Amino acid sequence: MTNIEIGLWSFPVLLAIIFLRIPIGLAMLAVGFGGTYIVNGSTLMTMGQLKHLVFGTFSNYSLSIIPLFLLMGQFATLSGMSAGLFKAAEAWLGHRKGGVAMSAIGACAGFGAICGSSLATAATMGQVALPELRRYGYSGPLATGALAAGGTLGILIPPSVILVIYAILTEQNIAKLFAAAFIPGILAAIGYMITIAIYVRIVPESGGVLERKPYGERFRALIAVWPVIVIFLMVVGGIYLGIFTPTEAAAVGAAGTGIVALISRGLTWKKTGEAILTTASSTAMIFLIVLGAGLFNSFLALTQLPQTSAQWVSEQGYSPWFVLTVVLLLYLVFGCVMDSLSMVLLTVPIFFPIMSALDFGLTPTEFGLWFGILVLIVVEVGLITPPVGMNLFVINSMAKDIPISQTFKGTFPFVLADLVRVVLLTMFPALTLGLVWLIY
Repeated sequence: MTNIEIGLWSFPVLLAIIFLRIPIGLAMLAVGFGGTYIVNGSTLMTMGQLKHLVFGTFSNYSLSIIPLFLLMGQFATLSGMSAGLFKAAEAWLGHRKGGVAMSAIGACAGFGAICGSSLATAATMGQVALPELRRYGYSGPLATGALAAGGTLGILIPPSVILVIYAILTEQNIAKLFAAAFIPGILAAIGYMITIAIYVRIVPESGGVLERKPYGERFRALIAVWPVIVIFLMVVGGIYLGIFTPTEAAAVGAAGTGIVALISRGLTWKKTGEAILTTASSTAMIFLIVLGAGLFNSFLALTQLPQTSAQWVSEQGYSPWFVLTVVLLLYLVFGCVMDSLSMVLLTVPIFFPIMSALDFGLTPTEFGLWFGILVLIVVEVGLITPPVGMNLFVINSMAKDIPISQTFKGTFPFVLADLVRVVLLTMFPALTLGLVWLIY
């Protein structure tokens, strides 16, 4: 069996192990180690390679951003910012048809800007917004579907943990990637709101309307969310003004949200300990997946499978847009059975060399940023598609009276909105790269 054949066989073996409910980090670690041993034919050489890989992976300074952003999200949850964001959005949008659901989307976008985690955004905003949506007569499918979709904004609107990991995998500039994600993130929030507006007109009984708030009350609600605005400007503004590196900005953001949580009395000694332990646990899980993906991708590089695949695709003469469409469709399929982080770590080292060899009329840096945002959006769709849409289960666990099938049904219009956004961003790369060009 040739090295290429060994590399190809590793994928069905990996999927079989994952379907046996082995954690994906351990599955990639096992297949990567076994495959490397088969190719090398030496246990000593394989162990030596593993030793160097562990040190090389975890001595990467950029990885320190991950626990800092996760801690920032924990403190943001404890600070009560989510409730303030929802009330502010509700004051401005609640009087419109579907306004309370639109308010939930707006609050998810605001919370995602200081959280960076989709599951945390969905869980936190679900606790705040779901009771309000049900109180004002919103149907189960629309209420849970809107919150599940809104939660996906946590991984697209900067700062985002998955954006950081993609930047490390493809050697992109983190600050530029954050800038590239900003406009697509805003488009996502607007697209979801338009979807809600259409939904409540097609199904009028699916949502109620609040009384119009006076402007004085609206501005008071807006002023109440000043900590979110200040922290976002400190983190993102500090990066682009050259005051902080992304890692320093993450530390400043974590400290800022911690201070706000302390002032709001949401942070006690006990909750501080819980936040740190949760952050440590989440970081350990992510780092295990990173290590497993690193070993598996190192094994694939040893087999020359990514390089051979890139060369083969180039020689076939396929249109770059056809290849991009196929890759994005594969991501949509993978998203139905894999979590977003694992999918990025497993697939990007394989697909990125293939796509980079094609000519889209962009510089290598521009292509890396544009492709990363497209990948993140289709990965985002996977968070709200059955059977393994994690956001669906997070939200549905809070609405025990709503069957999971109704939640699946409620997310369908938002999946369509995401697909429309993917088409727009694919056809017009300037939507992604415009802010990058403006800043840099």
